Amino acid sequence: MYEERPSRLGGAVVWTRTASAGAAHPVLPDGCMDLLWTEGRLFVAGPDTHAYVPDDPATVRYAGVRFAPGTAPAYLGVPAHELRDQRVDLAELWPAAEVRRLTGRMDSALDPAAALEALALRHAAAVPPPDPLLRAITVRLDAGHTVAATAEAVGLGVRALHRRSLAAFGYGPKTLARVLRLQRALALVRSGVPYAEAALAAGCADQAHLAREMRDLAGTTLTAYATASLAANSDTAAPSGSSTTA
Repeated sequence: MYEERPSRLGGAVVWTRTASAGAAHPVLPDGCMDLLWTEGRLFVAGPDTHAYVPDDPATVRYAGVRFAPGTAPAYLGVPAHELRDQRVDLAELWPAAEVRRLTGRMDSALDPAAALEALALRHAAAVPPPDPLLRAITVRLDAGHTVAATAEAVGLGVRALHRRSLAAFGYGPKTLARVLRLQRALALVRSGVPYAEAALAAGCADQAHLAREMRDLAGTTLTAYATASLAANSDTAAPSGSSTTA
């Protein structure tokens, strides 16, 4: 069972999931990072460049705060590229004693998701906010603009944009653009749009282009994804772009 709602932290999403044996779903790249809780553990899901396949768990509860693209490094205090394709215990990023205390608080909370959101809000209020330029970068790339056009629009050179993107998103702007384009296409596929139409609407050259991106970034095919999404929707499970287990 998966549920999500908008967070009071701008652009973020608060989600919960109860995972059962046989119900592990691949997590596809989405340009985001998550702060996660499961009983006895607080950890961070770094930005993915390929599908992450979690262990097949016994029944386990999860709660998460999925930060808007580019914002998590400001809140967590670590460049995104250092966490790329990793699930890292929060105690490796913050003082271990503090994390043990926070983990105990989450474990005993009646609503761990609300407690996790409160933690994210408190920490966000205590640190400088993310650079608003990152939002502009994300918006332009998500709208299908080229890297060169995006760099010019935000007043950066292409190399400076790449450096800024590594720290904020975990990878360069070209990879971020591919990830965002794939997510646009998959949202259309989930809504029932035919593959060829979804590919063109998302900015791919054709269906074959989208199929190659699926293999490279998601490690699966469009048909397999659509079939799995249909089954997931019938079970109200997490969408494939949601970060879950370690």
